[in-house]
Amino acid sequence: MSNATNQSLGKVHNSIKTEHKVGWKKILAFLGPAYLVSVGYMDPGNWATDIAGGSAFGYRLIWILFASNLIALLLQSLSARLGIVRGLDLAQASKNAYPRFVNFCLYLLAQIAIIACDLAEIIGMAIGLQLLFHLPLIWGVSLTITDTVLMLFLMNKGMRKLEVFIMSMIFIVGLSFLIEMFIVSPDGAGIVKGFIPGNLSGSALYIAIGIIGATVMPHNLYLHSSLVQTRQITRTEKGIKAAIKFNLFDTVIALNLAFVVNAAILILAASAFFKNGFFQVAEIQDAYKLLEHIFGKLAPTLFAIALIASGQSSTITGTLAGQIIMEGHINLRIEPWLRRLLTRVLAIVPAVFTIIYFGETGLGSLIILSQVVLSLQLGFAVIPLIHFTSNRKRMGKFAISLKVKILAWACAVLIVYLNAKLVVEQLADWIKQFPASSVWIYTLVIPLIIGIGLLLIYVFLRPLLFKHYDTPASVPHGLATTIEDLTPIIYNNIGVTIDFSKNDTDCIRNAIMQGGKNAAYTLIHVVETAGARYYGTEVLDHETQSDADNLDTYVNTLVKLGYNAKAQIGFGTAASSIAKIVNEEKIDFIVMGSHGHKAIKDLIFGTTVNSVRHMVNVPVLVVKPLEK
Repeated sequence: MSNATNQSLGKVHNSIKTEHKVGWKKILAFLGPAYLVSVGYMDPGNWATDIAGGSAFGYRLIWILFASNLIALLLQSLSARLGIVRGLDLAQASKNAYPRFVNFCLYLLAQIAIIACDLAEIIGMAIGLQLLFHLPLIWGVSLTITDTVLMLFLMNKGMRKLEVFIMSMIFIVGLSFLIEMFIVSPDGAGIVKGFIPGNLSGSALYIAIGIIGATVMPHNLYLHSSLVQTRQITRTEKGIKAAIKFNLFDTVIALNLAFVVNAAILILAASAFFKNGFFQVAEIQDAYKLLEHIFGKLAPTLFAIALIASGQSSTITGTLAGQIIMEGHINLRIEPWLRRLLTRVLAIVPAVFTIIYFGETGLGSLIILSQVVLSLQLGFAVIPLIHFTSNRKRMGKFAISLKVKILAWACAVLIVYLNAKLVVEQLADWIKQFPASSVWIYTLVIPLIIGIGLLLIYVFLRPLLFKHYDTPASVPHGLATTIEDLTPIIYNNIGVTIDFSKNDTDCIRNAIMQGGKNAAYTLIHVVETAGARYYGTEVLDHETQSDADNLDTYVNTLVKLGYNAKAQIGFGTAASSIAKIVNEEKIDFIVMGSHGHKAIKDLIFGTTVNSVRHMVNVPVLVVKPLEK
């Protein structure tokens, strides 16, 4: 699959060169993907679970944070290995290995996880805006929909600039908490004891699961396997081995930095809240108080900036992961800004509902619930990943060793076991607390859980029962076909879109080059006035009359030069009107001028060319304006 558009994140695939670089330059060329991934380990969801764990249980859950980081290191390294060796992201590999219906289910679960993650970013940013500008949380939640514009701007700037932006956000977050951790002088002995594993149940288990979900985020496994493909490498055994090594450096450095930041947050919460007798789960809104020791009255401002920075950077990586999951699992490719907008709207709804019915204090519980949802989805990403990287037929010499495989499966078993334990305990609590609703729990919730459990078993068993069944699946734009006939195509009726700009001459010239004097030419112009949109062909305003006269001028000129030409005017929306004329006039080739808009202008003025391309079944030649 050499075509970039068929690759995961096709526009940036192989966009960063690593060849002919040595020493530090070689290492720096590979640094980046893991830092984008590590953003997910320092988002508002992590803040919430770390603060909750530290305030409610002191240093006792540090071992969960440490174990989660080790699991994340192992799984992210497997994710990077899959992307480097096979040139596939996790979603694409799943599409090759599982039936279409199973892939659709996996896509839905992964999308729910992304929405849950986005929910944490929404709440975090809303709290940040409240601390900065004293906005009510419901206003802040509503304003988060505007970050789609920032995401679109950064993605258009290229992968390297995006990575630099993310790293700067990480620096702001990390610096704030690391300095404070040294200032408050936490209990060293208590921290050491916190690394000793202990039994988990009740609320401790619930928060521990949230910490795991916030750390080993499922969509990060999809993201990492795709981002490593942005580096150009030599597809030899030596080149692949070097890429795996340098990406391992990237992963270890980035994720350990993330662990230090998260540990600092948990330790600060334990020192500030638990140590002083505040055993209730603390809210993020209270956490800025942790920084007052060093920053004084500036604490809320700096904390809010860090909170917004982590939320924004996590939003961008979540959007990239959503693109990878959608394209990989179900072969659907839509514009990133639209996918971002849909995800954000779906995440805003539960946040607004919570504020309306449970008040602003309910957001703390909601953000932890979102991280628990992430953990519940982990098995559906981890199990296929281990299968794919263990497959010697597909991975060759780069399949993981027996020791790594045992460790990986042990991590998967631990994650699934803890999640299953939490689900069972939660169901028992619901039935006990809400006896009147037990009928609904038995008829709706339990069958759904059983169905999801059976799906997880199928995901685990299928690669074992059909070990080499996976074959390359179709890609969004299809596969190349054999070229057999290259005889010239003769066009009988060529359409030319006219907008009375300097592009018109180039469009007409290109059209004539295709058809010569043997073809008929239909010059098309669309009147887009308000009257034209409402009254169509009945409109007789000044613009319509002027446009008709101008179009006739073009036609008369072509006729004098010996060409067969006529005019057609459409009314209303440009793309649909052009497509209608093309179909009615039986036009078999169309030439269009590109307006040259980019990014925001496309949102404002629309993308007529792209819309027409998807509405007609004839070739479209796009003529770009010549730059002076």
